[in-house]
Amino acid sequence: MAFSHLGLSEKVISAISSAGYKTPTPIQDQAIPHVLARRDVLGIAQTGTGKTAAFVLPMLTMLEKGRARARMPRTLILEPTRELAAQVEEQFIKYGKNHKLSVALIIGGVSFGDQDAKLVRGVDVLIATPGRLLDHSERGRLLLSGVELLVIDEADRMLDMGFIPDIERIGKLVPFTRQTLFFTATMPPEIQRIADNFLHNPVRVEVSKPATAATTITQLQVATGRDPADKRETLRNLIRSADGFKNAIVFCNRKREVALLHRSLLRHKFNAVALHGDLDQSARTAALDAFRNGEAKLLIASDVAARGLDIPAVSHIFNFDVPHHPDDYIHRIGRTGRAGLTGTAITIVTPIDGKAVAAIERLTGQQIPWMGAPAATETHESRPPRPERSHGERGHGKSSHGKSSHGERPHRGERHGEQQPRQRADKTGGHATKPRTHKERPHHDASEESDGSHLPAFLLRPVTLKA
Repeated sequence: MAFSHLGLSEKVISAISSAGYKTPTPIQDQAIPHVLARRDVLGIAQTGTGKTAAFVLPMLTMLEKGRARARMPRTLILEPTRELAAQVEEQFIKYGKNHKLSVALIIGGVSFGDQDAKLVRGVDVLIATPGRLLDHSERGRLLLSGVELLVIDEADRMLDMGFIPDIERIGKLVPFTRQTLFFTATMPPEIQRIADNFLHNPVRVEVSKPATAATTITQLQVATGRDPADKRETLRNLIRSADGFKNAIVFCNRKREVALLHRSLLRHKFNAVALHGDLDQSARTAALDAFRNGEAKLLIASDVAARGLDIPAVSHIFNFDVPHHPDDYIHRIGRTGRAGLTGTAITIVTPIDGKAVAAIERLTGQQIPWMGAPAATETHESRPPRPERSHGERGHGKSSHGKSSHGERPHRGERHGEQQPRQRADKTGGHATKPRTHKERPHHDASEESDGSHLPAFLLRPVTLKA
């Protein structure tokens, strides 16, 4: 089916043709008619399926009638990150070139004054992150009582980032009669509860199973050691030997790890840029532009780049760290294999990542093949049990003379089990007896009868007592 059969206006159809698109994606084909019919929509689709255009295109058609008023936007789109918000603004600019609509971007890292000036002039489309939107509202510089259509995009990401309380506050500021579009890639119980509160008799549009990866992506995992230096070396070897390598996004779990890995790759003469939440907006924009334009071949990023960013033709995804949440894996690898292209996603797995990988495989319903020999993964169940300490033993205890047992060392040249303990004369019978050690108590004879075979070697080291 072509776009012309979806009920879009001629201006929108013309812009779509100019952009080179001829056939809508499944989520666009199913969602757009319901949006134009003023129905609430719950859209569930994996990343990279065209969810953004599924609400941008019908919104442009609907906004051709009417005009904006000062400080009272007609429509509101909520995004979890600045990058996603800026990307939606780009979509409105691209598809709305035949319209005279005003679009405002309300995100952090930008001057309040510049944003307030746009709101004063009146905006048809307000694209915002929840925190900055509430800042403007609490200052009395923004009224949401005129919102006709509310879009909550990447709702599961909103949940992960802790924005749900802010979303609920915003829901009380917009009219009850507004139309709501709710888009998400996964549908955990918490998101279902929020959808039930925000949507009224919604049309459910689901074009793929929740948490499934595109079939155009080749998934692999490779074993490495636990040491960070080993992981970095493994990553460098993978980049150098990757088939069909053009560019890649490398995901880390922590912002600190992003910075360390970025510096390491620069030292090894790789062309890389970094993207994480602690960077200011200008640095984040510059990094994304350099990667999109091909100036940088590697983008080292935290999960801020895992959701919805439209970076075309990414050939490889490297998970330097296995994600803590299985859903994040789906979003990460979804940055490649987009728009019908093929891609490769390789996860670097250490011996302690067994449980995380197993959780991903349970979620996706498929096993991730190994590159080379599989790793001997370590889980809590596979670790050897710690030896139990008998009553009265203390790892940080004191000897019978009140001195800490930590400071005692065997004599130079002695090894555990090789040096026989010195003997001392018993005051009562003159017989030689063994000296007490830090595991014995003066009044407890049972410990002297035990051979100590159940104890680790470091507890059996001899102790020299002063006369």
